[in-house]
Amino acid sequence: MKVGLYSISYSGTWYADKPALTVEEVIDRAALYGYDGVEIDLKRPHGSPIDLDEARCGQIRDYARSKGIEICGVAANNNFASPVAEQMENELLMVKEQIRVARQLGAPVLRLFAAWPGVTYRNGIATYEETRKMHHFYGSLDYEIRIRVTQCFRECAKWAQEAGIILALQNHEPVIRSYNDMLDFVRWVDSPNFKCCLDAPNCGLSERTQSDEYLTRAVREVGDKQMITHANGELREENGQVVMFPYETSNPIYPNYRAFIRALKQVGYQGYINYEFCHMPFYDGKVLGFDYVDNQVRLAQRYFRDLIAQA
Repeated sequence: MKVGLYSISYSGTWYADKPALTVEEVIDRAALYGYDGVEIDLKRPHGSPIDLDEARCGQIRDYARSKGIEICGVAANNNFASPVAEQMENELLMVKEQIRVARQLGAPVLRLFAAWPGVTYRNGIATYEETRKMHHFYGSLDYEIRIRVTQCFRECAKWAQEAGIILALQNHEPVIRSYNDMLDFVRWVDSPNFKCCLDAPNCGLSERTQSDEYLTRAVREVGDKQMITHANGELREENGQVVMFPYETSNPIYPNYRAFIRALKQVGYQGYINYEFCHMPFYDGKVLGFDYVDNQVRLAQRYFRDLIAQA
């Protein structure tokens, strides 16, 4: 199993005291801290198809290769749940272009959502709070949403098959409430180019859903459909070791990566687990900045390497 870095960590989304890193600078950071690869977020500032023509994709691909870093995947931020025709066509066009970018970057996997609500910015830093209040489904019934999402996935899967790209559906809310929902969509789409991105945190931060038994069952049921996975969390050094601690003060549960990684190894998964820092670092009454995020990225590579070795 390999450890990768998801570029969202350095996109300027969660800090405002320094500019976002360029894609090349993210690759440099991955190499500096000992990562095997990078996953590029396909929106500005890193990978929007608006900015990435074939020549630019070639530059990024060659730069990563020169640093010994693999472009292990790319990430969409799509929402296929809206009943508004113009919105759906825009979303489909973006994913079609992201499939092109994936091919030109040499990335084997494009991660998809069912219905990502997005973020807004306040004081230069992103927040989930506003978009979580409104999912923009315009009163649709649940089964109507699932039909629309499946239809979009099927269209995207055809484009992906033509391009030689695997689409990996993430078990991420909204619409998807469990890994079983993710597997339902994969079954309904029924394409060799439409598979899974099972992430441990998205199984739910509860004692039941982070138990060894639950995570092991989830990994086994996904099996060889697992194409890529992500990890997040707060880390610190204690007595020379890197440990994880809960970052939601109202919830003492944090992801059981030890059991998750052990199960992945048991089913023969040899792909990437990609670290992402993807929430506001708010502690002691203030928002921490770039240096805190950068140190989390540094610690994460050590933490997940140790878990993989011990599993």
